[in-house]
Amino acid sequence: MNDIKIYCDDYNFAPLAKAFGGEFSSDCTLSVEIVTVDEQEIKRLNNELRSVDSVTDVLSFPSLDGIFGKELKKGDFPADLDEEGNLFIGSIAICLKRAEEQAEEYGHSVEREINYLAAHGICHLLGYDHMVDEDKKVMREKEERVLAKLNLKRDI
Repeated sequence: MNDIKIYCDDYNFAPLAKAFGGEFSSDCTLSVEIVTVDEQEIKRLNNELRSVDSVTDVLSFPSLDGIFGKELKKGDFPADLDEEGNLFIGSIAICLKRAEEQAEEYGHSVEREINYLAAHGICHLLGYDHMVDEDKKVMREKEERVLAKLNLKRDI
């Protein structure tokens, strides 16, 4: 199936959801919640959940463990289905102020930065990580491939 549904009240991530098609293996639609927060809230979450007392750009909260590279089967996670029967893989918090600052710093659009942060978060929810260089390379390739489908390459 390889579909993903992104729930977000503040931003339309439908194009990003479509761009993730074919980027994971699943027998059902996956769902993700994205919330946008201010600097105070992302700092509070970062401190409370990671013991890091600073503002960050994005935080991911996966609901499934050990899923990297595996086919996600609805029947394996019956307790993680949302109201529509989609497999809920987690939540993401994005700090819009930090996204705006980083877009300016990196010389690309705010749209590109927000979509990058969402893609980065979704990759974490799918089990990707960037703690070691080899894993970071794999994760960055996935992020950039998804963003390229949206014509949101780094040179924008």
